[in-house]
Amino acid sequence: MKKLLSTLLVASIGGGSALYIQQKFFKQEDFASHQTINYAPPVRLTSASNAVSSSAPDFTGAAEASVNAVVHVTTRTEQKYNQLNYDPFHQFFYGQPQQPRIQQGSGSGVIINKDGYIVTNNHVIADADKIEVILNDKRTYTAELVGADPQTDLALLKIKEKDLPFLAYGNSDNVKVGEWCLAIGNPFNLTSTITAGIISAKGRNINILENDPAHGQFPIESFLQTDAAVNPGNSGGALVSTNGDLIGINSAIASQNGAYIGYSFAIPVNIVKKVVSDLAEYGTVQRAFIGVSIRDIDSKLAEEKSLKDLKGIYVNGLTENGSAEAAGVQLGDVITKVEGFEVNNVPELQEQVGKYRPGDKVGVTLIRGNKEITLPVVLKNKDGNVSVIKKEKVEAKEVKSIASLGASFEEVNKADLKKLGIQNGVQVTELRNGKLFTSGVKEGFIITSIDKKKISNLADIDNAMKGKTGGILIEGMYPNGMHAYYGFGM
Repeated sequence: MKKLLSTLLVASIGGGSALYIQQKFFKQEDFASHQTINYAPPVRLTSASNAVSSSAPDFTGAAEASVNAVVHVTTRTEQKYNQLNYDPFHQFFYGQPQQPRIQQGSGSGVIINKDGYIVTNNHVIADADKIEVILNDKRTYTAELVGADPQTDLALLKIKEKDLPFLAYGNSDNVKVGEWCLAIGNPFNLTSTITAGIISAKGRNINILENDPAHGQFPIESFLQTDAAVNPGNSGGALVSTNGDLIGINSAIASQNGAYIGYSFAIPVNIVKKVVSDLAEYGTVQRAFIGVSIRDIDSKLAEEKSLKDLKGIYVNGLTENGSAEAAGVQLGDVITKVEGFEVNNVPELQEQVGKYRPGDKVGVTLIRGNKEITLPVVLKNKDGNVSVIKKEKVEAKEVKSIASLGASFEEVNKADLKKLGIQNGVQVTELRNGKLFTSGVKEGFIITSIDKKKISNLADIDNAMKGKTGGILIEGMYPNGMHAYYGFGM
């Protein structure tokens, strides 16, 4: 008991001493300063009028200026039966011929001219037999296809109407990552839907367009990437700045299930302007080439080639007699600018060159050794000259006097014949249940001769088949270069 009392006495003396020392030598405010915690002010309810900060973006003006210039595009495509989907027992069991299937599609479009010119995606209207445009005020028009460019996934339509609301072109070169933007379209057939987001990247290449140099397909992919929600049906719709200017045409989404999951991609309006202008004036795109083989610069290439900077695009090949070679560009040069605009990857270079036509002179800035030089480069077309290429309009029509062949034909233009390395030919555009179908001919086959007689036009087929009996030998080739021969009896 005595031991316990002694312990309590010692503890009391120690505690009292500590309290005396604190009060004597330390100020209360000094102690408190070491224990300060900054608490956030409590959350308070606010009125609706004060809920949005005055610095928050206001999209109402851009939305009102844009929504009436974005249209709904619907398509109708008749899927004719061929060797792949023809059912020879259909008529036997059902008592009637197999009927073609009708496929319907939809997307969006943007009015770019008060006189009825509308831009959309090529994939929205590809292979369509009928195209309709529905305005935001519900007026409906049948649209004419002025021209299409699969290499940029753009198409130009025209409706017969005047004084339409339209979107003014912006400048996609001036668009900055982080800027607010609006996506306007018709997702899931919900007309006039507006979503907002930011530009999250520029110069994106996602490899969705067909690249086939052997057949003159050189896709240009330098997309604006945005997180504005874009879903099926938005294709061909508008990407708009907060000023209400058109800065892109929505074209694709990054998705594994077909629905929006965070990123969408739009064709920059500066490419759109060039393509649309060419389609309206020439019916086809006047595509310019700089004549170089290039690659992006990474740390491995920089070390291998002793490059001091990772900026720009490395020239590792030159087209013989091409624009770059003629201007003095050399292997190992690093292209950094086109007409003053910086280019740091292949898509950015393609985008800048894609704004020009053959014959245009552009300033190409490059690094050679330790020097920066700018060379005037006169751009050329794929044939190595500066001539304008005009689309040859060829109307497809059926040769009535040879109905037994069960096919429709189209004359082939000279440019396509040259690509295939043949002098003449008439293409099968549609097959029905006739001699060509049963002998194994497929749509797209180009007939070059019938019984050794050269076929150059529709009249040649008519003349070769008049009064024909017995065996027939047809020769020709497919667009992929495969030669084929078919025989049948009349």
